[in-house]
Amino acid sequence: MKFLLRDLQFLEGPNQPLRRTSVLLAGQQMLAFDQQAEQLAALDAEVVVLQAQSQWLIAPVLVDPHSILEDPELGPAETLKSLGIECAAAGYGSVALLPQARCWRDQPEQLQLQWPQPLQLHCWGALSLAGDGKAFAPHRELLQAGAIGLAESESIPPMPLLERAVVLGEVLEAPLLLAPRDQALTQGGFVRDGVAALRLGWPGDPPASETLPLASLLALIAATGSALPFRLMNLSTAAALDQLQNCQQPPQASVSWWHLLTHNAELNPQAEGWRVQPSLGGELDRCRLRQALRSGLLQAVAVHHCPLDLEEQLLPLDQRRPGVAGYQAVLPSLWHALVEGEGWSAAELWQALSWGPASFLGVRPEILVPGSSRWLLFDPQHPFSYQAGSLAANRPLRQEQLIGQVLATGLQAPQAWRWDPGAKVSQTY
Repeated sequence: MKFLLRDLQFLEGPNQPLRRTSVLLAGQQMLAFDQQAEQLAALDAEVVVLQAQSQWLIAPVLVDPHSILEDPELGPAETLKSLGIECAAAGYGSVALLPQARCWRDQPEQLQLQWPQPLQLHCWGALSLAGDGKAFAPHRELLQAGAIGLAESESIPPMPLLERAVVLGEVLEAPLLLAPRDQALTQGGFVRDGVAALRLGWPGDPPASETLPLASLLALIAATGSALPFRLMNLSTAAALDQLQNCQQPPQASVSWWHLLTHNAELNPQAEGWRVQPSLGGELDRCRLRQALRSGLLQAVAVHHCPLDLEEQLLPLDQRRPGVAGYQAVLPSLWHALVEGEGWSAAELWQALSWGPASFLGVRPEILVPGSSRWLLFDPQHPFSYQAGSLAANRPLRQEQLIGQVLATGLQAPQAWRWDPGAKVSQTY
């Protein structure tokens, strides 16, 4: 079936103004927009014309620069298929998987993961074998096999290994993704040091577990004058942002959506989302992270999907692996927090969720073009509900009454769309 959507908000790409126009859809494809959509619709008797609701927004798909999938085939918490269904429902058209897996992705044959078009799956290759920071993985072979760059585990590797990686990386010209985090300095804490940790009686994680390894990384970059495109993963503290701001040429850095959304004095003690890595900070940390993202000091919002199965999710907080999972709540919750709550424009939010992450990965930014299926239709006023997708048990906000829904996307078959075109027919050509 073909639909002509009239007078909806249209965000074409980076540095393009938000405007109102008509869009012609044929199944999952966006056939045309602007006047060309009207002209093509006038020549086709099968086209159903719909008057869009004023708040509807059609925009490019979103991009996730790093997430985890441990067992693509048989994972009880997530499989490649279920992850693809989840991402399509959320409007995420591209996801980059970290090398962390049941079988660590440190060999070229382990990167041969694919999704059906139009979804795009990228893989970070491993910096070190098994992520243990001792011996290099075969970097050149990984990159030739399609790795989008090289990454390590969620802690900083030994500095001698990094120094060698800088020399090798200048030859390979591959992005190097690192987490400025030292597990030895966390003191076993899983909530950032402060009043909330004391009130809850949970062990605190000092900011130094992030700031000291970050200082070492920035010093290495400055000392070597490296042209290697470093990427910093999931900055989380105000102190780390101060360090980054004082850097003459700061590397690109990401932030987790969860750290942008909440903080440790706001989250219900019984809610999902306390056990994350890096540790959840306070209100000042969240405020500064939002400011840094809006100003461009941080470039990308990561979903950093870390799925757990029900058995592991039921373990005590200090005995289970850290992380939150799920994609579908990301856009609605951040729209409410940043656009409605702090006056961000739609373009600013898309810079953080789509175009910035694309730059972080070194790929072309998503734009709307005729014939593409990489678009999403979002209604910020529609009550949110989950579609079938992720198998993970550690998805936060499942008990919250969120507002905002991806109604349709070219990533899904039209049968999965949430809008009811039959109720809004204004005419048929």
